[in-house]
Amino acid sequence: MTNTTQQTVRHLSIDEAADGQRLDNFLINLLKGVPKSHIYRLIRSGQVRVNKSRAKQTQRLNTGDVVRVPPVRVAERPLTPSKTDYSPEFLYQDEFLWIVNKPAGMAVHGGSGHQLGLIESLRVLFPDERQLELVHRLDRDTSGAILVARKRSVLKQLQRLLQEGGIKRAYWLLASGFNRKQMSISAPLFRQDSPTGKKIVVSKAGKAALTHYSLQGSSDEFQLIEAELVTGRTHQIRVHAQFGGFPVVGDERYGDKERDDALFARHKLIPRLLLHARLLAFRHPVSGTAIEVAAPLDSRFSAVITELNLNLR
Repeated sequence: MTNTTQQTVRHLSIDEAADGQRLDNFLINLLKGVPKSHIYRLIRSGQVRVNKSRAKQTQRLNTGDVVRVPPVRVAERPLTPSKTDYSPEFLYQDEFLWIVNKPAGMAVHGGSGHQLGLIESLRVLFPDERQLELVHRLDRDTSGAILVARKRSVLKQLQRLLQEGGIKRAYWLLASGFNRKQMSISAPLFRQDSPTGKKIVVSKAGKAALTHYSLQGSSDEFQLIEAELVTGRTHQIRVHAQFGGFPVVGDERYGDKERDDALFARHKLIPRLLLHARLLAFRHPVSGTAIEVAAPLDSRFSAVITELNLNLR
């Protein structure tokens, strides 16, 4: 791999295609081959400016904004492969948006080099789709329904709908220790950085977070629970479940390892995080039609429910 250096400062005017995009995402797409960590340093140091002013990485760009891009070393080889083995399962499709059933173990965004995430794979598979963007995220090991916008104008409308609580997001999870039919957990969440990576904890210093939980089925020891997000903080369902005394089965970061190892070994099951984005429901941002899509469980999650002989409500 060789590198080239962009020798001069560029001043780029934002057009409608980038209107509403976050500054960091705009630069990541622009400076392909530049590590994300370097892009964030450029922003924090003030070398990247928007309309001659310092800006945060989360700032949304508007049509007509002028972004100052400093000289930067860029890798010549493309980071996105020309093909992928991924075969998407579409739950809903129209000219404005897709709903895809994401498999467990697949990140929504790719890492370095040739590692593809969901959105990069979709862009490779559908090269004529110039404006594919994720409306929200799912953790790598969480399966289920994820919303993809096919136009930037629709992305903005869906993100606004999400922020205003207009998109219902319901998840299924397996746990033990949930001893009621319904409960809500309102507990602020705070991100702690450590040598082993980020971890979210309940803390008064954090951001407000609210999750509703309801029982869907049970066996002698385990419960199938539906979690509905009111806010959408990182790892919210998993941390609130741990806080409530019913950690998600298969959760290596916030779970009960001894319980999980015994369960998977006893029933000869393949370990995985048993958290699934089950349902998305909202008004279509263009047509106004009511959309409600349920994502079927994959074989590994279904096998656990069958093996435990859960009595579903």
